[in-house]
Amino acid sequence: MFDDNKLNELSKNFDSWNKNKVEKAISRFPERKEEFTTGSGDKVKRLYTPLDTADIEYNEDLGFPGEYPYTRGVQPTMYRGRLWTMRQYAGFGNAEESNARYKYLLEQGQTGLSIAFDLPTQIGYDSDNPISEGEVGKVGVAIDSLKDMEILFDGIPLDKVSTSMTINAPASILLAMYIAVAEKQGVTADKLNGTIQNDILKEYIARGTYIYPPEPSMRLITNIFEYCSKEVPKWNTISISGYHIREAGSTAVQEVAFTLADGIAYVDAAIDAGLDVDEFAPRLSFFFNSHNDLLEEVAKFRAARRLWAKIMKDRFKAKDPKSMALKFHTQTAGSTLTAQQPDNNIVRVAIQTLAAVLGGTQSLHTNSRDEALALPTEDSVRIALRTQQIAAYESGISETIDPLAGSYYIESLTDRIEEEASKYIETIDNLGGAPKAIANGYIQKEIQNAAYQHQMAVENNEKVVVGVNKFVVEEEGKKDLLKVDPAVEASQREKLSKLRAERDNELVDNTLNTLKSKAATDANLMPYIIDAVMAYATLGEICDVLREVFGEYEQTVIL
Repeated sequence: MFDDNKLNELSKNFDSWNKNKVEKAISRFPERKEEFTTGSGDKVKRLYTPLDTADIEYNEDLGFPGEYPYTRGVQPTMYRGRLWTMRQYAGFGNAEESNARYKYLLEQGQTGLSIAFDLPTQIGYDSDNPISEGEVGKVGVAIDSLKDMEILFDGIPLDKVSTSMTINAPASILLAMYIAVAEKQGVTADKLNGTIQNDILKEYIARGTYIYPPEPSMRLITNIFEYCSKEVPKWNTISISGYHIREAGSTAVQEVAFTLADGIAYVDAAIDAGLDVDEFAPRLSFFFNSHNDLLEEVAKFRAARRLWAKIMKDRFKAKDPKSMALKFHTQTAGSTLTAQQPDNNIVRVAIQTLAAVLGGTQSLHTNSRDEALALPTEDSVRIALRTQQIAAYESGISETIDPLAGSYYIESLTDRIEEEASKYIETIDNLGGAPKAIANGYIQKEIQNAAYQHQMAVENNEKVVVGVNKFVVEEEGKKDLLKVDPAVEASQREKLSKLRAERDNELVDNTLNTLKSKAATDANLMPYIIDAVMAYATLGEICDVLREVFGEYEQTVIL
């Protein structure tokens, strides 16, 4: 993009500036530290110039929005045509309480639902299972059966909202419940719009809400790909999640690399199951974290888009442009929120919001100021939502597409993140792919090392966390936090007892037995899971049947 003679002239001028200006300035006013780094620890140079972007070819490396390699965005007009979907991740207690919260958020201008489930639901246990004691409704809503799902979406037309569900191991069951509720509302499955997370590999890596071993888990995922490609074509069948990888302590580069490596594994699995890449790939979506280093995060999103486009085109020979376009949801970084001076979190979330939008996200959840202490109150959720709305309507950042493109620093950093992430993916390929790299602990060790280095930097005051290791004040404990009523657990138990007494138990047994027999074959299990759900078999009963056939995953301890 630059003339060689002018680059040579610039190089000489740059050297002269360093010698005649910078060295004199430093002798009088030393720089604040010897080395400046990104949030991930990569060195940041004092100044970036065309010398740092001389190798960029505009058409090949940047292109135009809505065109390969999608560096500048996946839609031709981006936010000028339609703003990102504004979601607030919410769910607590029982279905009635969560339904009220969803209606409140929709009234406040939220444009999509994002469902948080409690831990028993996430790992496939009913609320009356002894292992669920003390956890029912605590970090999300308790969903035991289709009855709960009907209450959760009561008065919310499923053909008018986009719903994202953070659910993984039992994703097929929750999707079946959603399809069933829609049918009861008179909404056919082909009208449904939303996403299930459905990303089991990152559970083995970073989060821990797995049930079955990898092989049957991957089968369930590809069953969903196949079923939805025919029956629920508008549904995003997986949200390949770097968010939790970053929350576990990874760097920005690792977040991109390990997320896309997982994506490669899912595409491989679907192709091995007989699916054509362009049949399912357009409905793949991704989920990324937005951290505090604003410029690094913007570059991260741009690099991820470009790298995925190349992977789909070159490795998988995708022909449909939609198969190459990396669409992603973003959530601001929960791990950056502090219990100390929690109002500071509003500022952190605002910076992270800017990073996500400047990076071209399709959907965004903003965390609330009190989430380091408890589930957020309505006031805190409203401030978090207003943060998105102010960014959308008052900041001007949505008026033009990819506004930081062309910045010498942004383009240089985009290139560097792509290059370093590609090296990680090459290493994972050499190990046999993401599942094997997880099994031998490679990915977990890399994340653990990065997390340790970050924590040491904070404890040694090399990294400043405002209110934690600098600018500390004496403060009283936070009041008015949201608390989940322990009565929720008793209520869920009563609901389950009543359900089991009133439903057609012979029909339930028949659907569960059929599911069990089909699980022992190569059949697509989605239709049989839907039958069981419609008969009001519980989540735990369905998962237990599959546990009998598939077994349970035992974690590999990585030291």
